[in-house]
Amino acid sequence: MRVETTILSPETEQYAGKGDGGVSIGGIAAVARKVEELGFDRATVPEAGHDPYLPLAIVAEHTRRILLGTNVAISFPRSPMVTAQLAWDLQQLSGGRFQLGLGTQVKGHNERRYGAPWTAPPGPRMRDYILCLKAMFESFQSPAKPVYFSGEHYRFTLMPPFFNPGPIEHPRIPIYLAAVNTYMARLGGELCDGLRIHPISTFRHAREVLLPNIEEGARRAGRTLAEIDVVGSPLLAVSRDEEGLAAARAAVKQRLSFYASTRTYHSVLELHGWSDLGNELHRLSLEGRWREMPALIGDEMLEEFAIVAIGDELAPKLRERCEGIFTTILLDGSSALQRDEDWLRATIAALQRTRDS
Repeated sequence: MRVETTILSPETEQYAGKGDGGVSIGGIAAVARKVEELGFDRATVPEAGHDPYLPLAIVAEHTRRILLGTNVAISFPRSPMVTAQLAWDLQQLSGGRFQLGLGTQVKGHNERRYGAPWTAPPGPRMRDYILCLKAMFESFQSPAKPVYFSGEHYRFTLMPPFFNPGPIEHPRIPIYLAAVNTYMARLGGELCDGLRIHPISTFRHAREVLLPNIEEGARRAGRTLAEIDVVGSPLLAVSRDEEGLAAARAAVKQRLSFYASTRTYHSVLELHGWSDLGNELHRLSLEGRWREMPALIGDEMLEEFAIVAIGDELAPKLRERCEGIFTTILLDGSSALQRDEDWLRATIAALQRTRDS
């Protein structure tokens, strides 16, 4: 099992509506070096208050081994050409270590937060977006023979040599797609190298709903499920001792209530019979009552979504619940616990042994 982590991951206070503490070039560089030294396989940057691409140029400069990627970049506010150029440059700057993670976000955020038009249902539009990107990558690598694309939602029919960045040593850029619902799961299985399963997806939802659809999409492309990297991002309520577990649980409930307030994700709640709770969380979110929302998340619900563990329990619990579903695990627990470097190294190594055995 591969193990990845995030750089510039939101802390609990950000989910509660209090923002973050800002970033610095030196800080990103230091974290990148530490992530590689600890033994992680991959470092990713989310689009959560900061651009997901820019920090990866710093990560690429200060690492040599680990893969790096966006987790995830929101597609529609950026044209396919903007995304293609960013990905192409990061692939070259990293020596072929970049992975492009894409997601759609929801209509309200596209229109009201990004100021970007929502022109069509996200699934068909994302299909066109990915196919357009692939045509652009081919055209970058073969300037004399550009490959164009014309779809219902995107068109790419012009590539003058002056604007072509030109061939690079590692032109194949893996594309990962964020998935919560079945259309995106099938699309990722058909067109992408991997899928990033949203933390709102429970282990049951991933196994019973998403994996069969990923496999169906892979079959359409003449591939098998084993060829798709399925990245799980389970919520982690982890503490070094029993005393700190209550705070870890509270932090995860804050994050879970934030996700569960989004109606686009309510198909997961419906699977478990929690539709009414999702509607109530959505109502509270519209009123800006973020700090009240975690009280609605019971311990039974928390256990469905999260791994609750003390110290060395984490690795075996992750293996037990994730094997057979995910091929890569995002390890993104509390920042306080992650400062325990000996524990973190041992946990990473224990999870990676399941990959090598």
